[in-house]
Amino acid sequence: MALTHNLGFPRIGARRELKQALEAYWRQDIDVKQLQHQAKAIREHHWLAQKEIGIDLIPVGDFALYDHVLNMTALLGAIPERFHSNQNETILDTYFAMARGASHQPAMEMTKWFNTNYHYIVPEFNKRSQFQITSEQLFDEIAEAQTLGITPKVVLIGPLTYLFLGKETDADFNRLDLLPRLLPVYQEILTRVASLGVQWVQMDEPFLAYDPTEIWLEKLSEAYTTLQGSGPRVLLTTYFDAVDNHAAKLKALPVAGLHLDLCRAPDQLNAFLTDYPVDKVLSLGIIDGRNVWRADLSQALATLTQAQAILGERLWIAPSCSLLHCPVDLELETRLDDEIRNWLAFSVQKLNEVALLGRGLNQGEASIQAALEEAAHARQSRQQSSRIHNPVVQERLRRLTQRDCQRNHPFAQRQSLQRQHFQLPLLPTTTIGSFPQTTEIRKARAAFRKGQLNHLDYLKAMRAEIQNVIKQQEEIGLDVLVHGEAERNDMVEYFGEQLWGYVFTEHGWVQSYGSRCVKPPILYGDIYRPEAMTVNWIGYAQSLTSKPVKGMLTGPVTMLMWSFVRDDQPYAETALQLALAIRDEVKDLEQAGISMIQIDEPAFREGLPLKKSAWAEYLQWAVKAFRIASSGVKDETQIHTHMCYSEFNDILPAIAEMDADVITIETSRSRMELLDAFVQFAYPNEIGPGVYDIHSPRVPDTNEMLVLLEKALRHIQPQQLWINPDCGLKTRGWPETQAALEKMVNAARILRDRFAV
Repeated sequence: MALTHNLGFPRIGARRELKQALEAYWRQDIDVKQLQHQAKAIREHHWLAQKEIGIDLIPVGDFALYDHVLNMTALLGAIPERFHSNQNETILDTYFAMARGASHQPAMEMTKWFNTNYHYIVPEFNKRSQFQITSEQLFDEIAEAQTLGITPKVVLIGPLTYLFLGKETDADFNRLDLLPRLLPVYQEILTRVASLGVQWVQMDEPFLAYDPTEIWLEKLSEAYTTLQGSGPRVLLTTYFDAVDNHAAKLKALPVAGLHLDLCRAPDQLNAFLTDYPVDKVLSLGIIDGRNVWRADLSQALATLTQAQAILGERLWIAPSCSLLHCPVDLELETRLDDEIRNWLAFSVQKLNEVALLGRGLNQGEASIQAALEEAAHARQSRQQSSRIHNPVVQERLRRLTQRDCQRNHPFAQRQSLQRQHFQLPLLPTTTIGSFPQTTEIRKARAAFRKGQLNHLDYLKAMRAEIQNVIKQQEEIGLDVLVHGEAERNDMVEYFGEQLWGYVFTEHGWVQSYGSRCVKPPILYGDIYRPEAMTVNWIGYAQSLTSKPVKGMLTGPVTMLMWSFVRDDQPYAETALQLALAIRDEVKDLEQAGISMIQIDEPAFREGLPLKKSAWAEYLQWAVKAFRIASSGVKDETQIHTHMCYSEFNDILPAIAEMDADVITIETSRSRMELLDAFVQFAYPNEIGPGVYDIHSPRVPDTNEMLVLLEKALRHIQPQQLWINPDCGLKTRGWPETQAALEKMVNAARILRDRFAV
């Protein structure tokens, strides 16, 4: 009998209940008991929903108040020494301090979870790192689930992946050396889990989807040999890419089963079915956990039937990965276009697909024939819809030439013209784009969407916000201003709403980090820009000041990566369609007198395939897409781009090839470590390393920013350096924003005075 299971469920709640509880707690509107009560209610609701669908093994341990990697850090007692200073803090205080910073300490680094748009808190390791169980949360949740009649499958990040995801804070130290200290704590966890009656543990080891060195693979074997017999049966779980290059090693591991992602890497199955051990289960991730399209159930059933002929009852069925990356429930989307809605499946629907396939295998295809026919009809409807293809867009793509990908002259010549044009001071100050999204702003946007606020009143409200933002920036003393983006709900959704080929949801939220949720638009067809999207807003802002105002756009790669993307054509083709739409907007901005334009690409590194063998192809079309978007302007027009929370060391040649005049990057949490790579590469253009962390409510003082800037100036010429925060300021409040920017401007003035001497 084929068994069904789930690797993880979205923890935010269908209506973002977790976000609301967290932010109420941080505002001190509720206390810790109320927060824990609400979190428990969310977990219980999700467990019971999965049970009702018919999932046999339900994940426990996939829930986190902030981040599942941070949960693992707390469970293992891997708390950095710098968070041990306040003995009066509770475990939860320390947990949130690591994630968000505290008055006495900046937050831990945050970076992307593999090639997704989810951010995790990076573990910190040094020679003194020790491990011990310091959180009871996992064990409490097991008891909660069992009280509800749930058969739990405990979810843990595996020891190799946990070390792989971390960073060393000491020189001449390898975090892999910590494995002998780490494994006894894993053994203790497994023993305790077994004592609670848990029979299966899902041990996530997605680091295998990269190209780990031989030493990491050797340590994997050592680790699971050590853990063998410590408690429950272990399902070693991989996802996000193929691991068939390690098939022999994985099949030989002393674990009770393996999980494979057949959505990202369908061709790897045969390597595992051949001589698969008779004492192991094989879990097949046949339903896509990272996109929103309905599955081809007939094809999935055919694949599973082939596997069942070899595996028999050792076959398990699951989504490809945790459903963390999908919205919760399509049933909430009452306003979604009926035709497109019929093409979609969110987390609840995906688990229904898993359960259907399990029933089809266990009871025969006839038992789910109606569902198979319905899925086939939806798939055929999508393939044949006239809304998918746009001949005008396809013709523009065919006409693209190399000239469309090039600026008129090299950077050195452009730089000279831009300096003459803008007449900026040394070490110019700016921000990344957005300013605080106040309650009033959100209310005005919501009222406008619902028809409760007419167009003229909405325009008046947004212009008042722009006036305020411009005034505040001038008073603070910033050199290059922005309009603040009051009219924008999200940096991708806002543009997608104005492009043909996108559709939007009301409740399609996914977690980005902590309480930060995004609602990715659904890219279903060819992309076309019918009219200008930002010119009126930014033109109005520029009319209010003599200082330059940056036009703010989202780049084509980020538009692609932060959407739910159509799966019926290559990503490269969709990226180029987006690039043409952004190119038209750039040219319209320039024509309207905006001569400084920022095209944000925070997802550029995120889109990089996990396997290095696929990098060249991705970088070729990603760079091409950015250059098409940015190259149709005069030399005097300065093109900026912004990237954040990524490791750029290995792709700096491609970033330089993008040929942006100015790049701004996140560097404050890493204490400017990321900047070292740009220096070693001798990045040729201008650069703005972030000097303070906007994801934390903490306001650093001027001296703290000066330390970071002085570190930057050891390697970067002052004529090349810009001064800015790490990222946009939409999630911050006005008092902290104003205080931080005033300190940042003061730091710039202090440095200018030094150079003037």
